[in-house]
Amino acid sequence: MLQLVLAVSAFTVAAAVYAVIGLRWWRRARLRRAVLGLVSGLELEPYHAAELRSEETGAAAAELLLGGYLGIDGEGAARLTAAGRDPCRTPPGHPLPAALLEAVRRYDPEPVSIGCIGRYDTEYLIRRSAYARERDALLPRIARIPQTPTHDRGRLLDCCGCVGIVLLVSFWCVAGVLLVLAHPHGLREWAASAVAAAGLAALGLAERADRAVRTRTACEDPLGDHARRQVHPALAALDERQRVHVRRSADDDRRWRGVAYEDHDRTDEDDDWWDAYHYRADDEDDEDRSDGKPPG
Repeated sequence: MLQLVLAVSAFTVAAAVYAVIGLRWWRRARLRRAVLGLVSGLELEPYHAAELRSEETGAAAAELLLGGYLGIDGEGAARLTAAGRDPCRTPPGHPLPAALLEAVRRYDPEPVSIGCIGRYDTEYLIRRSAYARERDALLPRIARIPQTPTHDRGRLLDCCGCVGIVLLVSFWCVAGVLLVLAHPHGLREWAASAVAAAGLAALGLAERADRAVRTRTACEDPLGDHARRQVHPALAALDERQRVHVRRSADDDRRWRGVAYEDHDRTDEDDDWWDAYHYRADDEDDEDRSDGKPPG
């Protein structure tokens, strides 16, 4: 008789627990499909997609490089060209490359890295943030899928969940002890014991099943995933050498800082880099003079 009671109890509790897990799976899967369908239909502006990938400054540098406004050498130093210094030339139409061009002009004639501007130049950061806020305001509201069991829930639901877990663990322990201590007699009691054992085993795997549901229905950053599938046209138009130079300049925020940036933490190693640049510039001027060319 005890085995039959345990079998019915374990089966009922396991069915209730897995019904909750199944309902959660259905709800999260439906929400995930809706979010992915909404995001896949968005047409992101190229610089907005680059901003979501944290590549907007590099994309702006690539456009300026292709437009002949600046040059970037193999060490990541960006310098204005004659066209970039020309105040009469029409600046780029997009606000981000226009802001980057103005920032490079503030550091001229010294070289500066794109990463230094993207991290330290206050005016460029203000304009970049304003552009990001403007584009983000045009996006539709995207629902968030809870990533943790207590995400955005009230205290009452949290307390009920804790009480339920305590009761479930208590039932599992008590039923397991009774099942072990009971001695079945006959085929019916053995069958009931097997059903009870299967129900308790299923309860023991419920936490793993719930974690699998959350993993398979996860949708942490759908907009970022959608943006990462796009490539900015200016970055795609670069050849391999130019792409390496732009990436090196965008990743560097210490080596080339220009005359407008006051660095109070510069080390002796940084001074050696600056001296090496000036020595190289002097050598180039001497060669130009010996060839009869104007310096610079």
